[in-house]
Amino acid sequence: MTRIDFHTNIGDKLGYACRLARKAYGARGKLVLLAEDAQQAAALDAALWTVSDTDFLPHALAGATLAAQSPIIVAHAGQFAGGVADGFAGGVAGEATAPDLPHFDMLVNLTRDTPALLDRFVRVFEIISTDEADAAAGRKRYAAYKQQSYPLTHFVAGQA
Repeated sequence: MTRIDFHTNIGDKLGYACRLARKAYGARGKLVLLAEDAQQAAALDAALWTVSDTDFLPHALAGATLAAQSPIIVAHAGQFAGGVADGFAGGVAGEATAPDLPHFDMLVNLTRDTPALLDRFVRVFEIISTDEADAAAGRKRYAAYKQQSYPLTHFVAGQA
C-alpha cells in the first residue's frame, strides 16, 4: 500500500520540493513533482536548475522527449484532462488521458487535490504550506487517507 508522508508548515513549497528531489536523487530514487498549474511547473523547472551550485538534478517536463530517461519528472494538474483528481489516472477506458509517466516510485504533490494515481506510487509526499486554504485542503486529504487506511506520517517543519 502507498505510504503517504505529510510535510506541513512549509514556507516555500517549491524550494522544499527541490530539496526533496535532491535528497531522492542522491538516494537513486525516481520521483514525479506534481505542480498545481503550468506556471508553477515552469517555476519548479527553473528552480531545479538552480537548487545548488554543486548539484545537478536531471529532470524533464512530463511528456517531453527525455522524460522516459529522467529520474525527476515535473508535471502539472492542467496536463491531465479534468484536473488532478479526475485526470491523473489516465490510460483507463472512459477516463481522461495524461502524459505517460515513466516511473511511479515517489510523488511529491504540490496541489490541493488528491491525485487519482495515488495507488500506483510507492510513496507520496503531501507538501502543505502555511497558507490557511492550503492547510485546510491538506487536513481534508489527511482525513480521507486515514479513513482509507493508508499508512500516514506527519512532519511539521520548524519543530524539533
